[in-house]
Amino acid sequence: MPTLTVAAVADVGPQTVAIELDAPASFDAAPGQFVLVRRPGGDDAGYYTISSPAVAETFEITVGYPVDESPDESLGTWLARREVGDEIEIEGPLGTIEYRGEGDVAVYAAGPGIGPAVGVAERAIESGHDATVVYRGDAPPHRARLDALAEAGATVAVVDSLDDLADFDADHPSVPTPAVYVFGFDDFVAEAKALLEAADRDPAEAAIESFGPA
Repeated sequence: MPTLTVAAVADVGPQTVAIELDAPASFDAAPGQFVLVRRPGGDDAGYYTISSPAVAETFEITVGYPVDESPDESLGTWLARREVGDEIEIEGPLGTIEYRGEGDVAVYAAGPGIGPAVGVAERAIESGHDATVVYRGDAPPHRARLDALAEAGATVAVVDSLDDLADFDADHPSVPTPAVYVFGFDDFVAEAKALLEAADRDPAEAAIESFGPA
């Protein structure tokens, strides 16, 4: 398992950090893909989706960690305590869902799905395309990046439920026609699929990454 060096760590929201890692020369990845992460010498491992819009000399993962600490430190808590120069074992990139600037996008996210959501939307805007980001929940991580996306022309909605999108005005439709990406736990994925079906969109045509049970 390759060992990568931490280039930067930043708090990006409640119990959430963004970790920037030095990328090997052969590391070719895009937002939507993920990596397997392990602490050196440890047995526990976890999957984290890439949250940077592209990979150059570095790439970023977004890590949520528990509010309460347990006697056995979780992988998320351990990652949140990393500092510049620390080492992390990484395997990947993994997964078939990715975005490399092909066209307009609509991204629906909840929880840790905000990481790949901002990465995909930023890649779209940088490539000259339209982007819509819908986040379900309060106080989304990466608020500064969401604000920057809105200033750059993206449509950004933070809602308590996807049902709240019905209250948007005509300039912000609930299910845009571009390629759809969905990132979140199983309950959110089910909600997003129902939204797509209600708008006569086939969920099978969407790029959906479920993180499992919440």
